[in-house]
Amino acid sequence: MGKLTVRALRAVLAVVFAGTVFVQALMVWTLVSGSDPEDGSLPLTPLRVCTILGMVSAQVALVCVWRLVTMVRRGTVFSRAAFRYVDGMIGAIVAAALVWFAVTALNAPGQRDDPGVTVIMGGVGVAILGVALIVHVLRMLLNQAVARDVEAAQMQAELDEVI
Repeated sequence: MGKLTVRALRAVLAVVFAGTVFVQALMVWTLVSGSDPEDGSLPLTPLRVCTILGMVSAQVALVCVWRLVTMVRRGTVFSRAAFRYVDGMIGAIVAAALVWFAVTALNAPGQRDDPGVTVIMGGVGVAILGVALIVHVLRMLLNQAVARDVEAAQMQAELDEVI
């Protein structure tokens, strides 16, 4: 992975992380200060809590990607240590899906006249879970690569003994 690619990815990750922290701070301030302009049409307080939790899951995924990029840059990604960050990403994606399902449930009563919106939102939640499954498949591929790397190291050690 080239230096320019790593720097560009890290810049994007840093901007997204800073943006989520900023929005979280605003949401928490609104909740704590009591200046919530809720008019009763939507349950804004639970939606704000869901937003804060959703951003926490995004931040966990961002940190995991940052660490994996660091491991790729150092050439240590094919090790057991990488599984911690891949598992963290899977957990963060599943948490984001659960938060999205909560948002869907909060929004559903307001969509009685048009239940298609709720169905679409549920479909988006299923798609988010699909992303978690894709990352899980990639984790299995990483597991195979690590196993092959260990096997290659053992074969090299045996070859070195013979020579």
